[in-house]
Amino acid sequence: MRLATWNVNSVKARLPRLLEWLAEAKPDVLCLQETKCSADNFPASEVAELGYETAAHGDGRWNGVAILSRVGLEDVTRGFPGEPGFVNPPEEPSLLDDELPPPAAEARALGATCDGIRVWSLYAPNGRTVGSPHYAYKLAWFAAFKAALTDELEKNRSLVAAGDFNVAPADADVWDPAVFAGSTHVTPAERQALAELLSLGLHDVVPTPMKGPHPFTYWDYRAGMFHKNMGMRIDLFYAGSPVAERVRSAYVDREARKGKGPSDHAPIVVDVD
Repeated sequence: MRLATWNVNSVKARLPRLLEWLAEAKPDVLCLQETKCSADNFPASEVAELGYETAAHGDGRWNGVAILSRVGLEDVTRGFPGEPGFVNPPEEPSLLDDELPPPAAEARALGATCDGIRVWSLYAPNGRTVGSPHYAYKLAWFAAFKAALTDELEKNRSLVAAGDFNVAPADADVWDPAVFAGSTHVTPAERQALAELLSLGLHDVVPTPMKGPHPFTYWDYRAGMFHKNMGMRIDLFYAGSPVAERVRSAYVDREARKGKGPSDHAPIVVDVD
């Protein structure tokens, strides 16, 4: 089976490239992030012509996740139990604030069972700046997902959690650690959140890079960043032991980041026996 994950950065804007890539790479299951469209507006009919069923979760503006599969889609779950939503605290708190309903969860997590493997497509919050409400939300989101994943793994150890985690696991996963000092994506708390997920028995399937020594998956659109390989590894593929033990190969498809109008992320492709 071939599994893949890709932050496509708008499925509508990237649709011709997505269809071309599907036809060439032929993944059996593809996790997509940052689709930026509602489930009703996802181009399911277009990908169906290539043999894919679609499960999508989105609000039509930002975020958005999807799973494309040609080996079945069962037990589709949009979001996870306890998933927090983002709330920006008011400048002048009111006594009535405690009576307000909790904010709705964003479209950042989608689960489905594909040929016996429980697959989660994830788009973790960015965090923006350290110490901000967005950063606190990011850490809360990871903590809630760990709790949900604990229950998931009790039901099925053949599990994959893949997507844009918006965290570089180690200094080697950014092009220059000094540039990122004091910013999000590299803080000890964020990296500890990843370690907590791995502590559940998941394995970080590190892909082979197609250029240089580092398997970067994201390069900023700023001129020269991609060509100089000034990137980050923030798209991750975490697998339970029954899947990790079957991995035959894994690579970053850097070619998909080239050309006209690409996403700023490249897909990760993982082949399992």
